[in-house]
Amino acid sequence: MIINGANPSRVSQLAEGIIGSEIIKLNGEINQLKAKGVQVYNLTIGDFDSNIFPIPDLLKEEIVKSYKNNETNYPPADGILPLRQQVSHLLKRKLGLEYNDQEILIAGGARPVIYAIYQTIVNPGEKVIFTVPSWNNNHYTYLARAEAIQINTLPENNFMPLAKDIEPFIKEASLLALCSPQNPTGTVFGKEQLEQIVHLVLTENERRKKEGIKPLFVMYDQVYWELVYDPFQHFNPVSIHPSMRDYTIFVDGISKSLSATGVRVGWAFGPKDVISKMKAILTHIGAWAPKAEQVATAHFMSNTAAYDAFVEHQKSELFTRLKLFYTGIKHLHQLHLPIDVIEPQAALYLTVRLNLLHRKTNDGRHFATSEDILNYLLNDGNIAMVPFYAFGSDKNSDWFRLSVGTCKKEDIPEILSHFHRILEKVKK
Repeated sequence: MIINGANPSRVSQLAEGIIGSEIIKLNGEINQLKAKGVQVYNLTIGDFDSNIFPIPDLLKEEIVKSYKNNETNYPPADGILPLRQQVSHLLKRKLGLEYNDQEILIAGGARPVIYAIYQTIVNPGEKVIFTVPSWNNNHYTYLARAEAIQINTLPENNFMPLAKDIEPFIKEASLLALCSPQNPTGTVFGKEQLEQIVHLVLTENERRKKEGIKPLFVMYDQVYWELVYDPFQHFNPVSIHPSMRDYTIFVDGISKSLSATGVRVGWAFGPKDVISKMKAILTHIGAWAPKAEQVATAHFMSNTAAYDAFVEHQKSELFTRLKLFYTGIKHLHQLHLPIDVIEPQAALYLTVRLNLLHRKTNDGRHFATSEDILNYLLNDGNIAMVPFYAFGSDKNSDWFRLSVGTCKKEDIPEILSHFHRILEKVKK
């Protein structure tokens, strides 16, 4: 059908309206510079350089062994039983959470799990509350044909939401999407902060129960929880109040704690009735983790000493890099250069502010938008970071995500000197 002389779309309305990744677009620009021989310090990727951050040797050996043992057929739709049992043991051992193997769903990383949560909980036209900046909730809301309620978080709260931010919208929503540690900020919920949100959810669900209304569920993405740095701690809704068990679906996996982003082993855990429906959805998509990787991960996780030692090593390596950047950027801030940073709390990210909007360089270039800042950083400083507008924030946000997953420690002083050089060219 042709309307008003225009050519008809060849694809569905859903496909027509999907938005591409800003991070992929940025990496295209980085690759163009690299093709010209320009050295770019790429601090954009929420991933690891596997030559700097390899997966555990024992896990690698177990994967190879599993393929040699021909573990190459379909796995069960909810994951192999030994792996679900090992996830159950991990949750009990390290978080004190009691979830049996029927309440755990294995998938090919965290993304299929998140997709399944949205499809299981949210009807078309219903509302989802999520904060910005945050990773991809806007896209999953769109794919569920739901309506987004975006809450803009503030730097003074480490870009984490408060109960008072959520409260005005809570009666409207089917799903509240929370993430701690947060991507892109690398910040975490404080205990009291999360307690207040939990109280809000439980109070709302008491009201809904009396009125016979569908409950409000919380998606709690904690895929970075193993990577929380002292003195900060990881908190979750169910540990704070056991009644949240009926309303919380967790997102988790090995991708960050074990540098295993490409191994594709993630999981959800939550109420059995919800998990079983998520399993049914993923059955038709086929988004399970490969069986060999599942077998290998189960074997590796059963070696608790090796697992714990690797996680501690991973934390140490990441925190060393984050601390070097944090200390260096704070030094530049103390020199009255237009840059600041939030203390590293978790994950592989720093939250950096480049306070350049509406300022000029000494040669007259003007920073009208965060895209101008991004281009200056990339073209003059050979540094790439992800602007918060890629995570749903306003286009004029001057905050950026710095990721250390592909960064060599010996490169950090050089990167800091590049920051220094280009920031000195900005008029005070």
